Amino acid sequence: MANTIHVDVVSAEEQIFSGEATFVALPGEQGELGIYPKHTPLITRIRPGAVRIQVPGKAEEEFVFVAGGLLEVQPNAVTVLADTAIRGHDLDEAKALASKKLAEENLANNKTGIDYAKAQAELAAAIGQLAAIAKLRQAKH
Repeated sequence: MANTIHVDVVSAEEQIFSGEATFVALPGEQGELGIYPKHTPLITRIRPGAVRIQVPGKAEEEFVFVAGGLLEVQPNAVTVLADTAIRGHDLDEAKALASKKLAEENLANNKTGIDYAKAQAELAAAIGQLAAIAKLRQAKH
């Protein structure tokens, strides 16, 4: 198809999505990115959040949560190399809330030996996952 772009979303564990799309949106390091076919080449880091993929012929977008990673865009291909990636229907709100609470508690404790960078990354991932769940709910209503 001339008006599509090939999209691959992969994590260290598995390939999450591979297929054609008419549009992809995801959280770039400097803000939300929207990618159409024939986009200018680009490489950037991505933040935790939702990757939304509009598949031709489907009313609902494909939805993947990523906990950060890298994005490579070529005119006919988009590759998302995610640190962690979870399909939208596999997201667990209770688990994300528990992760957020634990990360907040770790940051609030003034104990020595706490890895603040790791706790901040865990908090950002949990917040991103909760935001992705909210976006998924909005898309279904």
